[in-house]
This record gives sequence, C-alpha cells and structure tokens, in this order.
Amino acid sequence: MHAKQTTTFGLRCCAIVLAALAASACEDRLADDIASGVSIERGKRLLDQYQCGSCHAIPGIPAARGTAGPPLQAFGRRSYIAGHIPNRPDLLAQWIVDPHAKISTTTMPSMGVSPDDARDMAAYLHSLR
Repeated sequence: MHAKQTTTFGLRCCAIVLAALAASACEDRLADDIASGVSIERGKRLLDQYQCGSCHAIPGIPAARGTAGPPLQAFGRRSYIAGHIPNRPDLLAQWIVDPHAKISTTTMPSMGVSPDDARDMAAYLHSLR
C-alpha cells in the first residue's frame, strides 16, 4: 500500500510541476508580446471598435454581451481557438484577420481587421486569465 501512495504522490507532484511550467511559458509569451510593442490596452479598445461584443461576451468591455459566439472570459487559459487551432497569440491574430483561412466552415465573419490591430486584440484576449 505504501508504494502505491508514493507513486500517486509522485504523479501529483509531476502534474503540479508541469502545470507551473505551462503557466510560466504562457506568461513568457505575453511578456514577449508586450516587449515587441504589442498594446493590450489598444487591443481592448479595438475589440470594442470592431464591435466584437455584438457576438461575444468579453470581460472588461461593458457593451460586449453578445451570445452568438462563445464568451471570451479566461481566453488566455484556453488550449484551442475555435476548438481546433492551438491558442497562441500569433495564430489568434491570424484567426482574427481571416478566420475562414483557418477554418473554412466557421461562422465568425472577417471584419477587415489589419494584422497590427489583430496582434493587439490577441494580446488583450491572451491577458484574460
């Protein structure tokens, strides 16, 4: 019985360490985005400007209470974008610019977002933990 308890304890410790490493990697990516001139605050304003809240509920944007698309709270913790694309800031920016290039059957419309605007919007969404 003691060996089984030790193994279970060891597995739990490994899981905690792996989770901490994954969280650290996400924080490092966000720090890299900020260092490269990406603006989280500008991204927040742009999400409002492009009226993303017409379809999505977005924390920090009072008018963003849409229900047609998924709610975007804790977006930075998600593993995937639209259930298929790894949730990385660069891939999210590409998705925002042209969602149909990534998933042709998506109902998310192309909103005419520039790559620069999309990078800032992705930075804001990734800041939501």
